[in-house]
Amino acid sequence: MSGRRETLKILGAIGATCATPYSSNELYGQHADHNGAPLVQVQMPAKPKTLTAAEFALLSRLADLIIPATDTPGAVAAGVPQYMDHVAGGNAGIRQLLGRGCAWLDEHSRTERGKAFLELDEAAQVALLEPLCAQADKLRPGEQGELGARFFKSVKSLTADGYFTSKIGLVDTLHYTGNTVLAEYPNCEG
Repeated sequence: MSGRRETLKILGAIGATCATPYSSNELYGQHADHNGAPLVQVQMPAKPKTLTAAEFALLSRLADLIIPATDTPGAVAAGVPQYMDHVAGGNAGIRQLLGRGCAWLDEHSRTERGKAFLELDEAAQVALLEPLCAQADKLRPGEQGELGARFFKSVKSLTADGYFTSKIGLVDTLHYTGNTVLAEYPNCEG
């Protein structure tokens, strides 16, 4: 597997998962200075405050598989695991889903592959996640579905939200320049 595009292709389009069931002040963009000051990365603690160390490690690995580092930093460098911990700290439902989902994924991994998820190599991790991702992508908003699918859908959404609202995702990757005034709108040619 080579690069971010291949991983995203395998694990499903994350853009469709961004339902953002989190309050807007949890997103990076809400912390930006709209008075012309440059956007800065919100500093979050390196250690989890809400999640256990094992949950944090597992979610970090999932985020890294969903948006790995390529020519730009990936989800872990963007602080996505800390973002997940922050959201879980303010949302009991998300906290419960992440905790139960991490336990489920490890048990599922032991049943299917004979090892905990983090003990598997990358190819085995991706192979275990592919059917789970397909199930997650079929879930409609508000649909319950199985725990594994709900968990992975939430992780994909949190990863996308955390990454693309971080400085690394928003500014460095997407090259967002903030509130700028255009003298004229560029023509769409194509």
